[in-house]
Amino acid sequence: MKHNSKTKEMSNNSSLSNSPSDPVPPKREDGGIHIVFQHADVAVLKKAIELDKSLAGEIFEIKDEFAVGPLKNIDTEEGWQARLNWWKELIHVSPYQDNIVGSFDDRLTVNALKKRLDDDENKETWIWMGQNQHDVCGYYWLISQLKNYQGRVMILYFNNLPFIDIKGSIFYPTTLHEIQPKEFLKAKKLCRMVTLSEFEVDQDEWNKLVDENTMVRILEGGKKIVSKDEAFYDEDILKGLTDEWQKGGRVMHNILTKMKIKTGDVFLLWRMKKLVEDGSIAINGDTSKGWKDFEVKLKTTSTGEVSANTEPS
Repeated sequence: MKHNSKTKEMSNNSSLSNSPSDPVPPKREDGGIHIVFQHADVAVLKKAIELDKSLAGEIFEIKDEFAVGPLKNIDTEEGWQARLNWWKELIHVSPYQDNIVGSFDDRLTVNALKKRLDDDENKETWIWMGQNQHDVCGYYWLISQLKNYQGRVMILYFNNLPFIDIKGSIFYPTTLHEIQPKEFLKAKKLCRMVTLSEFEVDQDEWNKLVDENTMVRILEGGKKIVSKDEAFYDEDILKGLTDEWQKGGRVMHNILTKMKIKTGDVFLLWRMKKLVEDGSIAINGDTSKGWKDFEVKLKTTSTGEVSANTEPS
């Protein structure tokens, strides 16, 4: 996603944005708890653990995508349910099954994490975070709930760090699962403690994002998240379309490949539906059946144009 430039030693890039310049080493490296924010990160971290048993520990995944969607009153049951209802709206018109929403609850994951920490005062949790808004927004949501465990919460933020890819070239990954498992063994040296001041500052940052309550949040650098309106990705969608019909799967692949700032296909499809409503594009077929069951194109003025599919019953 981010391409390589000049080779740099990992040791020259150990300072992390918004953090002390000298990493604070963890008290212990075995039997801890790892936290990631993307499902693909789980598998690569498991492979890294196989290569280095000192990393052994449970892996917890925070599954929601907090970089999109409503956040108002998210710390209340009403606000949480409103967010679930929003996701249900998006999933319903996508090729994915409706029961995905509600199949997990990240609040229960955090409760389980806290219980592990309460049951063993020597246990630490390591938060693994890639340089993308998905991970960073997930971190902000999570860290605001772990202040009571300050001193036992560690972070590994892969912020503008060079790694070696499978071909032996230097590159700058934006997600953890882009990194070879063996490269994690070097990265673990960057593990440091989340400071008390960070808990306070990051709590304020999360509160600001909740108050702004926009539909899109992007990473501008370091840990700086900026709120954007729901139309932020529309330009990427329109660039991926032509005046010829294209299968939904092909269109989505092209858009996701070319986007500089990534988001999920469910959100992009929802925006496509909105662009149909305002007359910018046309969709032919049923988006809820499968990616090959509908076509998309830029809207033209030709007679008989199909501008939208009927909603599935």
